[in-house]
Amino acid sequence: MPPSAADIRSRFLAYFTERRGHVFVPSSPVVPHDDPTLLFTNAGMNQFKDVFLGRRLPGETRVANSQKCIRAGGKHNDLEDVGRDSFHHTFFEMLGNWSFGDYFKAEAIEWAWDLLTNVWGVEKNRLHATYFAGDEADGLDADEETRRLWTEHTDIDPTHVTPWGPRDNYWEMGDTGPCGPCSEIHYDGTPDASGASLLNAGSPAVIEIWNLVFIQHDRGADGRLTSLPDRHIDTGMGFERLVRILQGGASNYDTDLWTPIFEAIRSESGARAYGASLEDPLDTAYRVVADHARCLVVALTDGARPDSEGRGFVLRRILRRAVRIAHQSLDVDGPLLHRIVPAVVESLGDAFPELHRDPETVAGVIRDEEERFGRTLDRGLLLFETAADEAEAVGDTIIGGKSAFTLHDTYGFPIDLTQVIALERGMTVDLDGYERRMEGARRRSRAGGETGALGPGPEAHAGLQAIPPTDLAPVDEGGSVDAVVRAIWMDEAMADAAGTGAEVGVLLDRTSFYAEQGGQVGDAGVLLFGGEVVFEIHDAQRVGASVLHLGTVLGGGLRVGDAVTAHPDEARRDRIRANHTGTHLLNHALRCVLGDEVHQRGSLVADDRLRFDFSHGHALTDEELEAVEGRVNDHV
Repeated sequence: MPPSAADIRSRFLAYFTERRGHVFVPSSPVVPHDDPTLLFTNAGMNQFKDVFLGRRLPGETRVANSQKCIRAGGKHNDLEDVGRDSFHHTFFEMLGNWSFGDYFKAEAIEWAWDLLTNVWGVEKNRLHATYFAGDEADGLDADEETRRLWTEHTDIDPTHVTPWGPRDNYWEMGDTGPCGPCSEIHYDGTPDASGASLLNAGSPAVIEIWNLVFIQHDRGADGRLTSLPDRHIDTGMGFERLVRILQGGASNYDTDLWTPIFEAIRSESGARAYGASLEDPLDTAYRVVADHARCLVVALTDGARPDSEGRGFVLRRILRRAVRIAHQSLDVDGPLLHRIVPAVVESLGDAFPELHRDPETVAGVIRDEEERFGRTLDRGLLLFETAADEAEAVGDTIIGGKSAFTLHDTYGFPIDLTQVIALERGMTVDLDGYERRMEGARRRSRAGGETGALGPGPEAHAGLQAIPPTDLAPVDEGGSVDAVVRAIWMDEAMADAAGTGAEVGVLLDRTSFYAEQGGQVGDAGVLLFGGEVVFEIHDAQRVGASVLHLGTVLGGGLRVGDAVTAHPDEARRDRIRANHTGTHLLNHALRCVLGDEVHQRGSLVADDRLRFDFSHGHALTDEELEAVEGRVNDHV
């Protein structure tokens, strides 16, 4: 009888802790709050980054664990492959052993071979080892030492030890940080173990299972490599892939890691049982929903939340992809993912006890996101089908940028979700057209949301960057200030003068106008020339270190070099200030009533209203709203 996944995990840890002198350390969270270079923890070595860099002394020189990892964004991104193949996942476990300045290549290679072949009994003729072939661009020679260690210190077939370039055999955590050459161990799952030509070819029959990384360099922000003070070992073995091999599965999903979650999906959706086909959309849906549910449960437990940017946006993409596929392929009308949470916790909770901490909150966050997206899903899919049909009717295979933007702006479809749906239909998306409309929306947003409003786009930044910065000292004092017109921005170009009625941007040598930032709208007011109003200012926007006054030229026109008086609307500014204070009071009251889980995600501070965007696990109840309102009013 094949070993269970739990037994395999325990056996790995026991081998290194009991036989090789390692200390077990718990997995770090998948949300690396203290490392801005990473969206998610993507490898077991992340939590030891400072040790590798010499910034922190290790508590132990030999450690081992099973690390929770997510690869769904940034340098390492497996999202698009999930469900379509049998061996990629957004969330996965990485079994690893580390040496911090202790043992190095020889021990790492010998022990990996011993564990795989002698302890677990993996057939030796099915294993291949690769080594670094060198990289002229980085001035690195081929790693002949690793080749020699494999052929002299193990009984691997020497023809199964082959050199590969930096893409495959030089491991880097991200664009910067600790790195080094590596030696990958691949498993040949072809019927007669004849898959040597399929190494690193993306074949499901021949897959990498263990990567032995020899950490000895640091990649700086300038792209250059420097040597680290010590040499370290960082190994990572794909747990799901290992379980597949030891349980004799044809796919990563044919193991006891997944069957309980598949059963929960079947039970909650009413769909037929999982059939393991890579061509059947229903089986693909099973894999996507199961994988994405695991990823969401782990990430939310570790403190992440769906959002409109950063790692939160990645999670929202993952959730919406699963919701869309469950709706289309599993024929599920309402929320499904949140009902799979208990099965995920049951599957992974013994290895990661923190998953038992508050699964109800995790399920609530997922349910709220499912319901929010579900309200527009059908209409968005209908729009996509209409756009696709119209394109195909004229022999085209491209979804127009206008339709892609509408799907994003109106129906909440991230552009990559639209691309995935298009790919499934054999089509692509006009990304240039989509980006043009997105930039237009951003500029309208910066200019207050008015369709025809002038905003400082990229052209303005480029055209005005040569102008000396605006003196902003008078801004804090407010009131009128004498100034000189330094530049006029009109019709996407610099102009010497602007006539009556022109919509332009004016740059002054000094100003008392507050420019929009931090959610607070810019000041409005007028410019006077010779005591007469010559320019009505609707908004003030930052352009680099300057302030661009946006508005309409009135009687007499305006020229570069004119001596003017800048006069902000003080009464309007006072109303804006009051609403700015109100946002701080609201933030404080929300935290008092709802707790520290409240995180600000944006705000609008205008003269007639304020808006405070925040994330929380559920919509506020009437009682919570009343409590927040009462606290704010008491402070006022």
